[in-house]
Amino acid sequence: MTTPDMTARRTVGACAALVIGTLTLTACSGGGTDAGNGDGKGGKGSSTTSAAKIVISAKDGSSGASINSTGVRVDGGKLTAVRMKDAKTGQEVPGSLESDGSGWHPGKQLERGTKYEITATAKDADGRSTTADSTFTTVSAANSFIGTYTPDGGTTVGVGMPVSFSFDKAISDRKAVQSHITVTSSSGQKVVGHWFGQNRLDFRPEDYWKTGSKVTMKIDLDGIEGADGVVGVQKKTVTFTIGRSQVSTVDVNTQTMTVVRDGATIKSVPISAGSSEFSTYNGQMVISEKSKQLHMDSRTVNLADAYDIKDVPHAMRLTQSGTYIHGNYWYNQGNPPFGRQGTSHGCVGLRDVKGGQGDTPSKWFYDNSMLGDVVVVKNSPDKSVKPDNGLNGWNMPWSEWIAGSAA
Repeated sequence: MTTPDMTARRTVGACAALVIGTLTLTACSGGGTDAGNGDGKGGKGSSTTSAAKIVISAKDGSSGASINSTGVRVDGGKLTAVRMKDAKTGQEVPGSLESDGSGWHPGKQLERGTKYEITATAKDADGRSTTADSTFTTVSAANSFIGTYTPDGGTTVGVGMPVSFSFDKAISDRKAVQSHITVTSSSGQKVVGHWFGQNRLDFRPEDYWKTGSKVTMKIDLDGIEGADGVVGVQKKTVTFTIGRSQVSTVDVNTQTMTVVRDGATIKSVPISAGSSEFSTYNGQMVISEKSKQLHMDSRTVNLADAYDIKDVPHAMRLTQSGTYIHGNYWYNQGNPPFGRQGTSHGCVGLRDVKGGQGDTPSKWFYDNSMLGDVVVVKNSPDKSVKPDNGLNGWNMPWSEWIAGSAA
């Protein structure tokens, strides 16, 4: 997952470097100077003023400049040199000149809340030079928002994986933000966004994604006001692939999990679900994280000192509140509960060994699962999992899902 500016859950702004698209220039630069052509004639029809006009997108003295589209262009001539640097440190910002000399843009995304200096030189067809410069500051973190998102670009995920954004600022203009994020599938499935509060926006089709389809997420939030005085800074296109279909159904009545891949049952696995005191949620749950070993401490889920296991093997997260499907090596060897009895604190346990290196049902399921696979729990005495508890929007009827769209 991507997280904002050096976060963990993949942000559109940090872990994944934002693509700098076609240069969008909106304002003239600061002052410029012209140099004569050196012929000293200055006769009728001639001029010592260059016909080249340089435009720097960030106006001299401005603040709130884009970290994506700031750059230089020229009309009536060609750029010959552009220098950009961090005004405080003096560090050069590398960039690239268009092959025809008509424009220049930085080679990387700029930092937020940073003062920069640009000096550009151009010549017209007669060789007459002109220069322009600008000192400006990019939009600050306080006046901008970023959304972490899942899944990562270039990955292959299961059929249940939604597109999910978590914004670092509360969004009041949901329509403006949602209308600048488009999610499409090569399968042709209709994809709709749904807001869970002011900070989270998920996208999914009515039914699970079609296997083998390509999903494209277009993020065009740069400069879009999401709340009063707070604008987006993200501009990127992300594509991921839907892999094979795998839906595993846990039947609490039989303490068995049936794994169905591409419509065919490939394995039946004995499990131990939640106990009568700590039952497991019913409903469709999506695998959102995988860890070969995970420290599980009951205090993090408000269960006092019920357990503290530092090396839980083959753990796969199903809910944000702490439901996992994972290996269990601490069971009573003389009376294994798998396939017979629910003994967990709400998780779904599979037989495993300490260290997770054995040929066990838990290792098999871990090795044969991917992020976005679906685990369905039925016949539990517990309630159904909430749609926003993890990536579990499939538990919301389609009509309600559409009603939560701002587009």
